[in-house]
Amino acid sequence: MSNSLEPANALEVDVTTHGRLPGAADYARSKISEIVGVTRLPVLHARVRLTRHPDPAVRQPVVAQANLDVDGRLVRAQVEAATAREAVDRLDDRLRRRLEKTSGHWEARRGRQPEAVPHKWRRQSEATRRPSYFPRPADDRQIIRRKSFTLAACTVDDAAREMELLDYDFHLFTEKGTGIASVLYHDDSGYRLAQVIAVSPDQLAPFELPLTFSSQSAPCITVEQATERLGILGLPFLFFIDAAQGRASVLYRRIDGHYGLISPAG
Repeated sequence: MSNSLEPANALEVDVTTHGRLPGAADYARSKISEIVGVTRLPVLHARVRLTRHPDPAVRQPVVAQANLDVDGRLVRAQVEAATAREAVDRLDDRLRRRLEKTSGHWEARRGRQPEAVPHKWRRQSEATRRPSYFPRPADDRQIIRRKSFTLAACTVDDAAREMELLDYDFHLFTEKGTGIASVLYHDDSGYRLAQVIAVSPDQLAPFELPLTFSSQSAPCITVEQATERLGILGLPFLFFIDAAQGRASVLYRRIDGHYGLISPAG
């Protein structure tokens, strides 16, 4: 008879570290492996990356990122903290909140009965704030990651669920009612929608999400102009039409201070 207390379905967590973080990998592996108890859905895989910024001027130099495969769905979270242990604790808390928030919706779509809680669209107050950007001078920033994918046609409500699930500040998608490339994002008042061509809200597919609308159409500029504009304005991202490709794109700031570019496939 085995005396091991480890459950048979214990989650194996792949952890990578960058920078001096002694003992952090073992702590993250132990902490995040317990996440399986939060949801009745199987957590198939977990990957955690811990990074310490080398600049001593950064107040919270440790960034913790996690990607979970929950029954084929991606759940993502990212936090920052002053120490590795604090970052892992915050990451664990954020993942648990995200799983608790989404598990009921998933199970309802599978035909199960979700918990009897009133449906309210509001952004939950979380114990962690968004990670700040590495203070890289604008002239030193480069586009170091380019992502291209087919924009899913969905409602604003579905776009919001996906955005929260992936812990993103914005979500690029095709709005189902208009067929127009759109970006849903957070602002000070909650959710806001911008589209390649600004249309009347009553043309959108039915939705419940309370949101405001941008009256400005996306500018048609080059990637170089978008990079320059983003550096000047200091925004977290810029929604624009790539003049060379004629496609809606999003240029965004990464945690490392560089840029990423998202554009539709095809």
